[in-house]
Amino acid sequence: MITDSVQQHQLVTLNGNGTPVLARLSYQAAQPYAVSLAFQAEPGRWVEWTFARDLLTAGLEGPVGEGDVRVRPEFASAEELYAVEIESPDGYALVEIHREDVERFLTATAAVVPYGEEEDHFDVDALIRELTGV
Repeated sequence: MITDSVQQHQLVTLNGNGTPVLARLSYQAAQPYAVSLAFQAEPGRWVEWTFARDLLTAGLEGPVGEGDVRVRPEFASAEELYAVEIESPDGYALVEIHREDVERFLTATAAVVPYGEEEDHFDVDALIRELTGV
């Protein structure tokens, strides 16, 4: 089955809370440079963050990120976990995801759009139309 998107649901730890939170990693060929990480705030309502796929990938090797989303392996409570910091004027969250789940997700995104081929899938005209409303 060939698809132009990937979604992976899993339970994650949010802010060290012992109760896992349902999270969703998403990727679409139409936005080849970006991934989304969403958390279920309540049934039917998700809070979503979109950031560079390269950030998620580079985070497998070590700390990365300078903006609202940062990958900080040193903050993970266990070696098999992957830690993502998310910060905004509305608050702060530290998300722990099983490293294996991140690796599996990134492998699936590369099957949709291989690394280095993102430009072939990026429609700059559609982005301009979306931003300008024209």
